[in-house]
Amino acid sequence: MRQTLPHLDQIGFPAIRRDALTTLQINIGLKCNQQCVHCHVNAGPRRKEMMADETIAAIKAFIAAGAVKILDITGGAPELHPRFRELVRYARRQGLNVIDRCNLTILEEPGMAGLADFLAAHEVEITASLPCYEAANVDRQRGNGVFARSIRGLQRLNAVGYGEDATGLILNLVFNPQGPALPPPQTELEQAYKKELQQQFNISFNRLYTLCNMPIQRFGSMLLSNNQLPDYMRLLHEAHRPENLENVMCRTLISVDWRGNVYDCDFNQMLGLHLHDSPASVHISALTDQALAGELIAVRDHCYGCTAGQGSSCGGALSA
Repeated sequence: MRQTLPHLDQIGFPAIRRDALTTLQINIGLKCNQQCVHCHVNAGPRRKEMMADETIAAIKAFIAAGAVKILDITGGAPELHPRFRELVRYARRQGLNVIDRCNLTILEEPGMAGLADFLAAHEVEITASLPCYEAANVDRQRGNGVFARSIRGLQRLNAVGYGEDATGLILNLVFNPQGPALPPPQTELEQAYKKELQQQFNISFNRLYTLCNMPIQRFGSMLLSNNQLPDYMRLLHEAHRPENLENVMCRTLISVDWRGNVYDCDFNQMLGLHLHDSPASVHISALTDQALAGELIAVRDHCYGCTAGQGSSCGGALSA
């Protein structure tokens, strides 16, 4: 489902080019057990789109060619794809670091009883969404009861060794603002998260990533319906910091949708902005990493969401 919002017709964002590719991010399906108001991919329980076997084979071939060091798996809830675990095993055998973008509540879904043990056994890095350490805020954004289920998920992950320095099992959390505002300073918020989660629930984790809400899909539509879109775009423009351009994730990452089409990032994926800003899509089966280095990245005004303030990426803030 593609979206057109008024501000995206403006192209004022600075031109940027790719560096060496390190990360392959794949959206293996839009089905999710949650339906969050800030979700930029419009995932939900009724979505049926799933990556096909031939596309997974193309993903494996790209990995086998040695083009990337990191496989970043997202969705929807990526664990709902029937070949999720097979893909994790394959990537780990190839020596890749694997990241699972986990919503935590998936750990309590039917058929997922052994998921935490599987992830730990294969040393999968977990990046988990927890937009606040207070129940009311999380449930408002993600649905009633989600906070309690998320806490139980974190405790389950801690029980198998995640979030402890000695085990090397990495558990990172993700914060999104509740509305049209920039995230607070990441370092300070991480300290608050660690204090509150430890004191209230005896939960530990490694890092907190603060992400800016992108003015696209559900969040963009909400801003539009509340007549907040112009003010939010003005906020992003005015908070732009040129130094963040050096570290934006699209320089070293490609994003692949469930069909196998390649984009500069998953935000461009949701807007149908193809690789190289081409009018036609490029499939992962036809791509080599040599075709990427030095190429221009497709940009629009939503890209200010990555460079505003401390910056924002799949790995959190870009600067202090």
